[in-house]
Amino acid sequence: MLKLTLSSWQDHALESTVALWNRAAVKDGYKEMTASSFRSIILQNPYFDPACTFLLLETAAAAGTEAQEETKAEAGEITPDWSIAGDKTSEGFASNSASSASPTVRGFACGVTGGDLPLGADAGYLTILLLDEDIADDHHYSVLLDVVEQRFRDLGKKQAEALFFNPMRLPWLIPETPGHEHNNAPGIPVDSALHRFLLKQGYAERSRQNGMYLDLAGFTIPTDIQEKENQAARLGYRVEWFDGKRHTGLKELLAALGNPAWEKEISRCADEGIPFLVAAHLDRAAGFAGPVIREPSGRGYFAGIGVNPEDEGKGLGSILFFRLCEAFRGIGTEYMSLFTGETNPALKIYHKAGFRTVKQFGVLRKDLDKRAKELHQS
Repeated sequence: MLKLTLSSWQDHALESTVALWNRAAVKDGYKEMTASSFRSIILQNPYFDPACTFLLLETAAAAGTEAQEETKAEAGEITPDWSIAGDKTSEGFASNSASSASPTVRGFACGVTGGDLPLGADAGYLTILLLDEDIADDHHYSVLLDVVEQRFRDLGKKQAEALFFNPMRLPWLIPETPGHEHNNAPGIPVDSALHRFLLKQGYAERSRQNGMYLDLAGFTIPTDIQEKENQAARLGYRVEWFDGKRHTGLKELLAALGNPAWEKEISRCADEGIPFLVAAHLDRAAGFAGPVIREPSGRGYFAGIGVNPEDEGKGLGSILFFRLCEAFRGIGTEYMSLFTGETNPALKIYHKAGFRTVKQFGVLRKDLDKRAKELHQS
């Protein structure tokens, strides 16, 4: 007779957790993990919280209770022991099972919090819930979700979020490509079992993010974009590589855009000589695109594209984007991928460049205060 026990994170379970990931997560399109990549992405993340990371462990039930448990199971009355396992010991897992056999990880849940994260004062981020296929039902999902949400409440969080601000960046494979990948899942894969479950549990889908892909092998700049560039040039604008000795106004541009992440990253790129493009007006930075980095996977990485509000209306965003694609192709980048809201007007630009939507993710939120009040009233 086998028994499931709920435990907070135990380092001993690394290999078994990775095996679960490669059985379950890959079915929803996530990239396979190794022990090394799991450590890097999950365990060594600055926001990793072992008290907000949970395991469902399968162990052999005590021999003296086996017949009793089988009788209950036949009657449909059996429920697993969901009490939290004890502290880990040097001999292995301390659990409620009497077996000395190494437990098998059958379920995994992870959430993160951080006061310095966007929405972090009020929100906890749901990173992932995983279950083996034979136990992937609402009951087992609920066991994992409940403890993650309770951890959020214990930390004073009012809502649970699944969205792109989560600092644990989970890579996923782009369908119908030779192993190409995107470096971050911006929500929960649409139509996955977890997505359907969360909607039933009171999570509201606030938006959908389109994962988009472009094979750069056949990329060219359309003639109408070239004409836009000529028109901008007649007004004194040109798109070119940033040169810190010549271009001015980068600090002012980044401040005007009001995006702290861009401000931090592009400023660092300027200081360290990492290449990016600017739309310059008489050597004043009026917009940027980049940085232009070829990742080991062959993907082109960029943080974003921004144009100073004072310089909008001249087609600079479109020009920057197409020149960015050209710059990636010029350094041997194989493909580009990005995610954007399904109602974003920029979709027209992405489609024009040849991008196609390959996967959708749900951005979800649950009001934890509402659930706590319901439980209190009941």
